Amino acid sequence: MAASIWKGHLTFGLVSFPVRLFAAARSESISFNQLHKEDGSRIKQMIYCQSEDKPIPRSEIVKGYEYEKGKYVVIDDEDIKKVAPKTARVMEIQEFVKSEDVDPVYLESSYYMAPDEGGDKPYALLFETMKQTKYYGIAKVAMHNREHVVILRPGDKGMVLHTMYYSDEVRRADEFHTDATNLKEKELGLAKMLVESLVGEFEPQKYRDTYRENLRKMIEAKIEGQSVIETPETHIAPVIDIMEALKRSLEMRKPPMVAQMSGGSSEEQGDEEISASAAGQAKPKRARRVKTA
Repeated sequence: MAASIWKGHLTFGLVSFPVRLFAAARSESISFNQLHKEDGSRIKQMIYCQSEDKPIPRSEIVKGYEYEKGKYVVIDDEDIKKVAPKTARVMEIQEFVKSEDVDPVYLESSYYMAPDEGGDKPYALLFETMKQTKYYGIAKVAMHNREHVVILRPGDKGMVLHTMYYSDEVRRADEFHTDATNLKEKELGLAKMLVESLVGEFEPQKYRDTYRENLRKMIEAKIEGQSVIETPETHIAPVIDIMEALKRSLEMRKPPMVAQMSGGSSEEQGDEEISASAAGQAKPKRARRVKTA
């Protein structure tokens, strides 16, 4: 199992049990080193003291807070430990809220919360209770040199924790607005049909970072001395008539035979369907036998 990023106790009411937090996801990217353009050697960044005009080792670096221009107060690790809140080792659930009331815009980072030694039963009790009641827990925890408000929710197999943005960190919703007064019923109807044609199961594994894949291919090609193939640009046609754009989008989603049959009007299609149905139901007449002398 991966190393935990926080270890402590979770409490709600008088119930307390040990838990650990593990990072649920991480971003993957390709990193580059900085090289000297002239000879291709890797550069080295030095830590330089402006006052003494010389490089210094990292061991001589301390934290400082600038309270006035050019004036600093030195802060060391012991000072920070003294003011650390109790949430550095205890995560207390302060309240439970309805899951549908939590706006996803407030969710920041995701973590798996697992029970530590001796905490399996109370952990399972909280998990099953929240799952059946459809409530999320709001708690506080200190980690990464900051006190976070966190949201606890039951996942598929265990508890999931999300750090939450504070309200002053989220842009006000009234900065954005949507005017739906000019929409027509036909436009909404076609848009709904298009959305339904694109409905599928949520399968995260089928989505890939094509930009990262192209970067890897480019790097491998340059290592082998090949030329770099440029990624073709995606052509986006300007939307002139939204109804026409919706109709064309639906046509592209239909199977070929259905798309050909849908060329006529709805009345014509209805008549064709009725005629076809009638033809299918009509029984062929039996031929009369002719007697010969």
